[in-house]
Amino acid sequence: MRKSIGCLTGCLTKLILWAVVAAVFVWAVTVALNPWALHIGGRSTPLLYWHGSGTLLAKDGKMYPLYVSFWPGRPQGFHGGGRREGKIVNAHLSGTGWLCIAPGKVQRMQLSGTMYGGYLSDKDSLIDFRLREWRRAVAINPQRRGFFDVAGGWQGRDLVMNRPNEQGIRLQSGPFIDNATVTLRWASYEEFEAACRGSKSEP
Repeated sequence: MRKSIGCLTGCLTKLILWAVVAAVFVWAVTVALNPWALHIGGRSTPLLYWHGSGTLLAKDGKMYPLYVSFWPGRPQGFHGGGRREGKIVNAHLSGTGWLCIAPGKVQRMQLSGTMYGGYLSDKDSLIDFRLREWRRAVAINPQRRGFFDVAGGWQGRDLVMNRPNEQGIRLQSGPFIDNATVTLRWASYEEFEAACRGSKSEP
């Protein structure tokens, strides 16, 4: 009995140790490929992600509180596979967004994006996001998911997404968001929730 318990404890310890080693290895590789992720938006971000919120303004004048969290995505071939405003692709981004479509009503979004320029620092980079409706876990037919795009760069510690003419497709939940702009500031999800409860989608 004691031998069985000892073996179980030893195996569990080894499993935890290997999990820690694997996590450290993944972290080290991610940092090697994306050293900018250690200081996103001028902040120390050792966990390699940034989160913030702001008020999204659509072309029709409607406003929607928005919260995003993003981090380096999986490498997709060699950097330099695209260019925007004279800057080459340096990193792909992954993340999650939450869009307030009505007071107290939040819709989860899938975030993907690209960072142009800024291998060591994201200070002078250009960043674009596509926020797409979250894919349902069970769906018989392929889903047509609405989305909207925003793009911009850092101004101090604010992520100012103010590039014009960014496209969008109507969300299944109703809003049609295109030519959108938003200034994102470091914030907690709780702050976003409070803003959503007191929001108005009409201009």
